[in-house]
Amino acid sequence: MGSFRVLFALFSVLLLVICSNGEDPYRFYNWNVTYGDIYPLGVKQKGILINGQFPGPSIESVTNDNIIISVFNSLDEPFLISWNGVQQRRNSWQDGVYGTNCPIPPGQNFTYVLQVKDQIGSYFYFPSLAFHKAAGGFGGFKIASRSVIPVPFDPPASDFTILAGDWFMKNHTDLRAILDSGSNLPFPDGLLINGRGSNGYTFTVDQGKTYRFRISNVGISTSINFRIQGHKMRLVEVEGIHTLQNTYDSIDIHLGQSLSVLVTADQPAHDYYIVVSTRFTSQVLTANSTLRYSGSSGGISGPPPAGPTIQVDWSLEQARSFRRNLTASGPRPNPQGSYHYGMINVTRTIRLANSAPIINGKQRYAVNSVSFIPADTPLKLADHFNTPGVFTIGSMPDNPTGAGGYLQTSVMGADFRGYAEIVFENQEDTVQSWHINGHNFFVVGMDGGQWSPASRLNYNLQDTISRCTVQVYPLSWTAVYVPLDNVGMWNVRSENWARQYLGQQFYLRVYSPANSWRDEYPIPSNALLCGRAIGHHG
Repeated sequence: MGSFRVLFALFSVLLLVICSNGEDPYRFYNWNVTYGDIYPLGVKQKGILINGQFPGPSIESVTNDNIIISVFNSLDEPFLISWNGVQQRRNSWQDGVYGTNCPIPPGQNFTYVLQVKDQIGSYFYFPSLAFHKAAGGFGGFKIASRSVIPVPFDPPASDFTILAGDWFMKNHTDLRAILDSGSNLPFPDGLLINGRGSNGYTFTVDQGKTYRFRISNVGISTSINFRIQGHKMRLVEVEGIHTLQNTYDSIDIHLGQSLSVLVTADQPAHDYYIVVSTRFTSQVLTANSTLRYSGSSGGISGPPPAGPTIQVDWSLEQARSFRRNLTASGPRPNPQGSYHYGMINVTRTIRLANSAPIINGKQRYAVNSVSFIPADTPLKLADHFNTPGVFTIGSMPDNPTGAGGYLQTSVMGADFRGYAEIVFENQEDTVQSWHINGHNFFVVGMDGGQWSPASRLNYNLQDTISRCTVQVYPLSWTAVYVPLDNVGMWNVRSENWARQYLGQQFYLRVYSPANSWRDEYPIPSNALLCGRAIGHHG
């Protein structure tokens, strides 16, 4: 650890010198990842802590900040952190998934160098390997607007982060063993709000003031609904996009998704339930926290407010009501609506159908019949060093094949600056959630039944939101437009973590023949090498 601290100090000094020469500001984080005892549902478990915290420390930044995060791995197995929705522009080297990065070995460290270039909004980070996400290691990631950029609402009195999601009392190694054996995970044991079960967390507000709640679903298997007793919520942001400020009594947040609401403390000065409950499950799990008015004259009264349970149509209509604020500035001082996404010619249509095949006698999950298996070398490194035999471009078909499931290190090729229509087709009776690293996409349509070219007649080509994670309802489809504007090797995955772990993912290789630093940064000097990349130099 001593040499690590010396190296980190020297690195910090170097960057501070660079910063003093007029670059965007730098923020430094020094994290130690350990195991530790946690009691999220009242029973002792072995959790993953960052600097002794569960959830981990929040990252607070401003558009264009450079963020330097030195991660020391004190676990007994390799570890990686990924940034859910925080785009690494031209820099998939920092993405923190096994397709792009070698894991941090036990007892070693890796320094992530990120820039939140032209981004605002609410996100989170999480551990991406070995089902670690079921043990903790996640935290909030907030990107505020620069002071010179107008925000379409008055500054809130305070800003709260809520990390909510399902939780299992079995530790991550037991859950991993269940999946490795070919079995399905059990039903979750409960829900958590900021690492605690019911009655574990209190948010204090002043009467008459308005507060921002940034809510992320950090669970691994279940959509959730969020609501506050006696209070309305005004939606203002979804994964970096300012929205029309519609008001909701409760709001669905699917796996891997993040959003912001404004809540005004306009009720009598009491305590009120904050409720999270599971959606689309036969058994409804619930967790409560407390909204406490300062000077509260009494505790919580009445039952917690009920929310929706299995109503798919209700959730679909709510999702369609999420619209872009066309007159608001984003990270730059120009209206979000000035980018007319619906008038750009689509260069390629990709249809992705999920399935749940049995392969070699074990439960697997697939996309277009391909169940992803990791290679012995991160794909980004193999690509950079021209290492043969690690993966094949085009091993991921553009359309469902109808074939039985098979194992493959699946990589789909894509041209830089292309504009793709991707249709996620859900042929199962469960809600799916899909994420594309390194990109935001425009959610142009979603509906029940089978997608066809005629479905395009009902696309929203005017004011839909763009985001990085989208749900696909049971026996339904969701269509998105994706500007392929970020060169690199990018993970496309199910946010249901058992499905991701058992193959429902692939990599999108966005390629530019120019080989220019304007399109993609060079391999970092501190890049970890593993597999067939050992012995190479950047």
